[in-house]
Amino acid sequence: MTDSDTAPKKILIVTAHPEPRSLNASLSAFAADELRAAGHEVRTSDLYAMKWKATVDADDFPDHSPEDRLAVMPASERATTANRLTPDVAAEQEKVLWSDALILQFPMWWFSAPAILKGWIDRVFTAGFGYGPLLPPPYSEGALGGRRALISVTLGARESSFSDRGIHGRLTDVLHPLQHGLFWFAGIAPLEPFALYGIDTDLPQDRVEAAKHAYARRLSTLFTDTPVPYRTLTGGAYDHDMRLLPNAEREGTSGLDLHIAAP
Repeated sequence: MTDSDTAPKKILIVTAHPEPRSLNASLSAFAADELRAAGHEVRTSDLYAMKWKATVDADDFPDHSPEDRLAVMPASERATTANRLTPDVAAEQEKVLWSDALILQFPMWWFSAPAILKGWIDRVFTAGFGYGPLLPPPYSEGALGGRRALISVTLGARESSFSDRGIHGRLTDVLHPLQHGLFWFAGIAPLEPFALYGIDTDLPQDRVEAAKHAYARRLSTLFTDTPVPYRTLTGGAYDHDMRLLPNAEREGTSGLDLHIAAP
């Protein structure tokens, strides 16, 4: 462990749950308290409390003419590079740039994040900020490199149903669009998620306390745990068409695991 591993860090916690008395809200507040007690700086974005606008539209780009067809990617890149994004988006981008680590706290709804969190991702990770031709290549220590990310997710189903033979599929695969397609695409190193299974609306207090105890252990290693070892696009494992080369496969792997390098 180096001094940089233990030095105070900056963490952004993004929460997506409509009920301020929910377990998700409680976990977010708990994480903020734990991290501050450890000497870190913490900023938060409670999306429902902020009444976050979840849809990308022409209003996101003040310089866009209503006479022109809206092409979102080039419009967002122009607005980003010209510092002409809307104030709410610009403020969230500033938080991401400020941070050394990003925590997403949410309940899993229909095998994904709540729409308001997806809308935060859609609007904040603009072309020219999280990706784009003027930035380093994706799937590398790229646009937002040097940061790490932790997903803290609650699930109604039992843990066995999200296993390798579980009917819902592995949690690793269900979260792949966020872990690999958002974080690693933008150069942010994702950690293994923190997941609480079998969550209903009225957890007994002993389960709540056990969950917080487990979460405290994960938070204590936020900057020392090894991130998921996803392959880099520029590391020689992929061809020009972004397909993994046969000689780069690890024996016995298939599916999405092909994109994880040997630890």
